[in-house]
Amino acid sequence: MKTLSPFWALWGWPIALAVLTATGLASALVSDTWGDWWAWWALGLPTLVMGWHAWPRKHARSPQDDPR
Repeated sequence: MKTLSPFWALWGWPIALAVLTATGLASALVSDTWGDWWAWWALGLPTLVMGWHAWPRKHARSPQDDPR
């Protein structure tokens, strides 16, 4: 099994989201009908991903956090 290089392990998803966003912006500017649908999808998905990762979560307490 081939392992990922450190570059792609770190930058793979951000590059993919950037390409998706760029195609969505270009599609919104120059196309109609199907391009509008693609623009909504291509701009909405990165927004949802960013919202998902920015949403505050409660983490489970570890035994080391016990004040006793």
